[in-house]
Amino acid sequence: MAWSSDDIPDLSGRRAVITGVTGGLGLHTAIGLARKGADLVVTARDSAKADTALARIAQEVPGSSVDVVSLDLADLADCERAASEVRTAYDRIDVLVNNAGIMIPPKSETADGFELQMGTNHLGHFAWTAHLWPLLDASAARIVAVSSMAHTMVGSIDLDTLTPAGSSRPYKRWQSYGESKLANLMFALELDRRAKASGSAVVSVAAHPGYASTNLTKTGMSVRGTSLPGIGIHQISKIIAQPASHGAWPLLMAATDPSLSGGEYVGPASLGGWRGRPKLVGMTRTARDTELAADLWAASETAAGVTFAV
Repeated sequence: MAWSSDDIPDLSGRRAVITGVTGGLGLHTAIGLARKGADLVVTARDSAKADTALARIAQEVPGSSVDVVSLDLADLADCERAASEVRTAYDRIDVLVNNAGIMIPPKSETADGFELQMGTNHLGHFAWTAHLWPLLDASAARIVAVSSMAHTMVGSIDLDTLTPAGSSRPYKRWQSYGESKLANLMFALELDRRAKASGSAVVSVAAHPGYASTNLTKTGMSVRGTSLPGIGIHQISKIIAQPASHGAWPLLMAATDPSLSGGEYVGPASLGGWRGRPKLVGMTRTARDTELAADLWAASETAAGVTFAV
């Protein structure tokens, strides 16, 4: 039987931390978890957008418990500060959903000089999770990395992008985005391998939303454009794309399905993974490359200036 939100277990007394909830997947993931009783800690860069998201969650789930922590994933010092704030304020994290991200912006750099997409989507989440690790480990948490079908667009990861000098390489928006999403997936798998090897009860999984109608995809497709004669990409999107609330289904399944033991990848079941109910899905051979994953891990620790205690 296909998974549905009815399959989410009661989460009363459980705490879920979600990055990037000002719209799209993060907002609907927060709503889905709150409906099952989870206490939420959500992150955002923009306080005004955070207030709007909080109002939406309160409207959808009256009486829900939601706290906000400011977090800029493009600033490694801020990742450390925000994680320290969370560790001080809370005694446990049961679910961490690393959802926030950016998609094919103009060439830019993080506060620390890294290419913006890799620096935000992967390195920021790597550092944030490393700083949260003592609390995650003690809580036997479920960690969800949000990847993308775009991980199939690239055959490897240029680890030079995890050096400030790497930001000077020729910038290809979709290449950089695909590498960052491959890094998200590989990080999830490597974290699960290391957690199991260390005896930790943490479970690390990954999910992708398929093609969901979010601000990221709308911006991305408008930049990429289309070569289809007489058919606008936005018209195609209306036919193929599923609403953001459905795009959040794989994230919710990944975050809550008790049958997952770690290392799984969850995505939509229909239309080649573009939409539909969530299920376990495949990934590229590169995503399963344990040697590259170990190299990515080492490069990420060096770039972020952290040592993951796992």
